Amino acid sequence: MTEWPATIEDETALEEVLSRPDPALVADLARAPGDILVLGAAGKMGPTLCRQARRADPTRRVIAVARWTEEGLRARMESWGIETLAADLTDRAALAALPDAPNVVFMAARKFGSRGNEPLTWAMNVLLPAMVAERWAASRIVFFSTGNVLPLVPVGSGGATDDTAPSPIGDYAASCLGRERAFQHAAASRGTRCFGIRLNYAIDLRYGVLHDVAAKVAAGTPVPLSMGHANVIWQGDANAWTLRALARADATCPILNVTGPETVSIRWLAREFGARFGRAPELTGAEAPDALLSNAARAFAEFGYPTVPLARMVDWVAGWVARGGRSLGKATKFEVRDGKF
Repeated sequence: MTEWPATIEDETALEEVLSRPDPALVADLARAPGDILVLGAAGKMGPTLCRQARRADPTRRVIAVARWTEEGLRARMESWGIETLAADLTDRAALAALPDAPNVVFMAARKFGSRGNEPLTWAMNVLLPAMVAERWAASRIVFFSTGNVLPLVPVGSGGATDDTAPSPIGDYAASCLGRERAFQHAAASRGTRCFGIRLNYAIDLRYGVLHDVAAKVAAGTPVPLSMGHANVIWQGDANAWTLRALARADATCPILNVTGPETVSIRWLAREFGARFGRAPELTGAEAPDALLSNAARAFAEFGYPTVPLARMVDWVAGWVARGGRSLGKATKFEVRDGKF
């Protein structure tokens, strides 16, 4: 059983905790030998996913590809033993120049800013995946999708399952379904081994649904209840499952919901943070009878349950926000119901 700290004091400690490998990850990575190429590695999850892969197998090359716009990130990742390459992934020549690798994790995507620049969103979320699937046709490819491709479902339903028919709302969600279809087509037409991760929502202390709610409560800002329930999972668990999926990628292109087991009430979260901050949360609106919820029972059967429980995440986030820990300034916009990001 993993020993988790009672609090996480700073970003150095946070990134260490987020990137801890467990025996299941070590064992599954051994079933997917060879280099790991991570495309779009400089986002919210990529750095600790790369570090987790490196820690799980220090003898393996982990190659991170991004544009590297965040100051200091590339050097920090290299200090962890990760090789880094700079590339504009939308450039076919740049893709062709990147190394072959038996294992590819595709993380590049566009969500925020989609409204008003829908063509770029579709290019990033559909055209680029098709190009990647063609370029690394002989590799195992694990790609990220989102629970947004699924319909809103009744709060008491237990969440949309892996078999629920997609019903995306808005250009962002529709383009993410297009990403899934691009990889499914590659699997069906070329036999490319693929695996999709429908994530919904990852929790870091610097961003995520818990951070969004905690920051509003701490600041005395109203917490919207229109999307009154959500699913969350510790980012370290989501990353570990993504890496473990490499060994499960095949030409059937399985796609699994990846999230935590609870249907989390936003009202309850706000009150929990209010109790920790010593102030009553300000709430606005009322809960709708439906929400964006995913049932990850099949993922639990495949990977086990998340190692970090909800209550511990709440404690960690509350402590982080109370101490003035850094925010990435990237709100999840979990409250959006019209698909416009």
